[in-house]
Amino acid sequence: MTGKWTLEELVAGRTVEATFWPNPLEGSEFKFRATHLDGRRAPKVILSNDERIVAGVPCIVKVTTVHKPDRDDRGRIEVEFVTRAPFRIEGVYLDPNVSKKLQVLLQSGLNILLDGPQGCGKTVLARAIADSLGMEFVFFNCGAVVEASDFFVSIQVRASASGAPVTDFIRTDILNALEDAAEHPDKCFLVFLDELNRCQESARNALMPALDSTRRVFHPIENTFIPIPDNVQFIAAVNRGREFSGTFGIDAAQLDRFAPLQMDYPPPKAEIEILARRHPKISGANLDIIVAVADAIRHAADLTGTLSVRATEEACIYLEHELFAEDGKRALPEIMKTSFCGRFPGRWDDVTTDAGAVWSLIRATLGAHKVPLPEA
Repeated sequence: MTGKWTLEELVAGRTVEATFWPNPLEGSEFKFRATHLDGRRAPKVILSNDERIVAGVPCIVKVTTVHKPDRDDRGRIEVEFVTRAPFRIEGVYLDPNVSKKLQVLLQSGLNILLDGPQGCGKTVLARAIADSLGMEFVFFNCGAVVEASDFFVSIQVRASASGAPVTDFIRTDILNALEDAAEHPDKCFLVFLDELNRCQESARNALMPALDSTRRVFHPIENTFIPIPDNVQFIAAVNRGREFSGTFGIDAAQLDRFAPLQMDYPPPKAEIEILARRHPKISGANLDIIVAVADAIRHAADLTGTLSVRATEEACIYLEHELFAEDGKRALPEIMKTSFCGRFPGRWDDVTTDAGAVWSLIRATLGAHKVPLPEA
């Protein structure tokens, strides 16, 4: 169910899920505030003073009172705590132990570092966290950062009316989020720093005061330091390994600003369940085959790189399209030449390359599943 609640739906006694944050309104008798119930926007602010509520942790609450239901610009919805909601992140697999750690880190407000193989779902996880907690998601790719100021502004030169060059400072999404968070303490922001180790150490050093107890950064436009509001959470992601070009090591001091979480590819059963929800038209047998091939590649030795979850997703997109759907299993070898072999160096028909080695794995796994194979 999507959209906005009506007051007629939010009758006293109704139980719903909500994520509360500290109420930023000074002098208010209510300690906690929320804006969404069951993921839908409420028509009035949701307030509670129930001490059992933990800020940032989803919980089940019961509507007790709706004040001023006839006013669109006033009033509130009061609720009371029922129980803690089950922690769930839709569309991404989390190891149960990692899930518990993630709950603790989100509740504490610590910066989180997602460390895992390329394409294991780090970005999807960060976006899902923001969605589940009602936070504004701010994506920033660190690969284009050269200077420290690049985190906060980009510099553009244009010609003025007289023809003279004029320098413009364009705020990045990070700086916009920090300013927006300061102006709107009732909103919460998740700033996702993707590919953090693709920018040089000197540039990352500019973020260190933002990530430790100092909680401030230099504003290059106003030429002053500004505080990081409490309603901003940082999550970063890194890829490591010899197969990645243009990456730099993160030193101990920078790592110490984060709580690291190790991620990995989902186990076959979990990946099949995720793909089945996204692609219900594809048969369970074909999903089993796609994931079995991917799992064989991921566990192969001596390959430069590995196979991301984007590859299995892409294979499903091909297979469910009308141009391939009629062929069923017979389409899988051709699809995998592109979606799987194409992610490795070399060509599928050259056995001396990684792509050729992957094709050999594909043929062996498809053969075991009785899939018709083209001639080598």
